Amino acid sequence: MRTVRSWFRDTTGGLPRAFWYLWTGTLVNRLGSFVLVFLAIYLTRERGFSPSQAGLVLGLWGVGGAVGTTVGGTLTDRWGRRPTLLTAHVGAAAMMLALGFARPLWTVAAGALLLGLFAEAARPAFGAMMIDVVPAKDRLRAFSLNYWAINLGFACAAVLAGLAAQAGYLLLFVVDAATTLVTALIIFTRVRETRTVTATVTVRTGEPGALRTILADRVFLGFVLLNLFAALVFLQHISMLPIAMGDSGLSPATYGSVIALNGVLIVAGQLFVPRLIRGRSRSHVLALASVVMGVGFGLTAFADGAWFYGLTVLIWTVGEMLNSPSNATLIAELSPAALRGRYQGVFSLSWQAAAAVGPVLGGLVREHAGNSALWLGCAVIGGLAAVAHLVSGPARERRATALRAPAAPVAVVPPAAAPAPVPAAS
Repeated sequence: MRTVRSWFRDTTGGLPRAFWYLWTGTLVNRLGSFVLVFLAIYLTRERGFSPSQAGLVLGLWGVGGAVGTTVGGTLTDRWGRRPTLLTAHVGAAAMMLALGFARPLWTVAAGALLLGLFAEAARPAFGAMMIDVVPAKDRLRAFSLNYWAINLGFACAAVLAGLAAQAGYLLLFVVDAATTLVTALIIFTRVRETRTVTATVTVRTGEPGALRTILADRVFLGFVLLNLFAALVFLQHISMLPIAMGDSGLSPATYGSVIALNGVLIVAGQLFVPRLIRGRSRSHVLALASVVMGVGFGLTAFADGAWFYGLTVLIWTVGEMLNSPSNATLIAELSPAALRGRYQGVFSLSWQAAAAVGPVLGGLVREHAGNSALWLGCAVIGGLAAVAHLVSGPARERRATALRAPAAPVAVVPPAAAPAPVPAAS
């Protein structure tokens, strides 16, 4: 018992109160994250769209998300983390309800586009706020705990959504919107603004120089590109996996139960991952994660029953568990403080680009080359990404070490180049 208490204290102790409010908001939001899990099934079975049309709608969600992360990253640095999060969550709740009532293809597509914009605009602000409030030495634990909350909510949502869908798909949209508003309320009442006004580099907010700084950071952009390929593989579990399982004669409820294994395994094991990977080379961990995810998705080509699909989910989930905390801590260390929101936005852009391209590309490959080609192609991408992580890892660590080096802080100045520091939002 003492060992368990000691482990629990080492895992959760010493983290700031603001982190736990953010963690609670994450858990509540994910408990109601019904829509994206079942959107492909909803579009093909309830609305009667073809797999290609469903892929297009999911792709437009990703396009909206790409715009949202870009705008959200800029607003996070210029306007503040808190107002950006509030605006994004309230807008996402409104668009969630609008999408639930949309019927023609063009209105569903427009609703998905706007929902992606608002929902993903919150991602850079949330990531920047997490980095702001958690000291560097505790970030591996903090990101693992937050990821644990995401998947605890996801595991419950996947099962509940399968049951709720039997009562009517509109209920999924209503509950999702409600939990998003609750998250906004938690942030509004409990979390203060965390944006600071000093940084280790001189940045004129609002000028093109900020974007040029990011575009010139080849080490960071290489990392973003590798995450894009990983995301292209990973997001097939939302777009093409439910369709493949449907073709195997499995019901939406079965898909919900199978995909819930992803969250269950993460909930059971994610809190042990920080101790497992602590002190190990991040490039080696990320390479191993890429291989394991590739194998898991590749085996889907041979799945023909619920148990086999469940096995593939468990395999690629292990890769996801290794990938997530290493990814999160590395992106935090590669982000200069004055550009933290924008760097988070550009990194999130890789997920949104994958969300935009992945469903369309997956649908086209599946229709023209077959189901096996899609999943075996995922395995090949995983292997290539693993090699790339091993090659590029040393440069990333040198870059992270250089950014950790102490430097004299300077003020972030507004577009008019006034000499006084910009006051933090309150």
